[in-house]
Amino acid sequence: QVQLAESGGGLVQQGDSLRLSCSASGLAFNIYAIAWFRQAPGKEREFVSRSWSDGNTRYADSVKGRFTISRDNTKNTVDLQMNSLKSEDTAVYYCAAAWDACEGIGCYAVGKYPYWGQGTQVTVSS
Repeated sequence: QVQLAESGGGLVQQGDSLRLSCSASGLAFNIYAIAWFRQAPGKEREFVSRSWSDGNTRYADSVKGRFTISRDNTKNTVDLQMNSLKSEDTAVYYCAAAWDACEGIGCYAVGKYPYWGQGTQVTVSS
């Protein structure tokens, strides 16, 4: 079965950096898009970044210029490098997998991703 596992979360201070990693198994990784979402307490899960199988990427406006998504199709991993962290980045971060093809906002909608990891907590203290 498909399994996604996140790692790398932790407690950091504002302005620090953190690198999350998502490891996938049970799927043809090189034809799936992998995305990162996050969910803060009391808020809905929101899109952070997406990597298509060919390496194309998209970012939420809130993280653009600070976060970088990268994938290694030989290792079935997708990383999220997070720099200049802010307290509002505090959330549980999830990686998710979906078919590469998508249209418009469907590329960034929680409901369009059938496979999810368990999440990793990122806490940014002020």
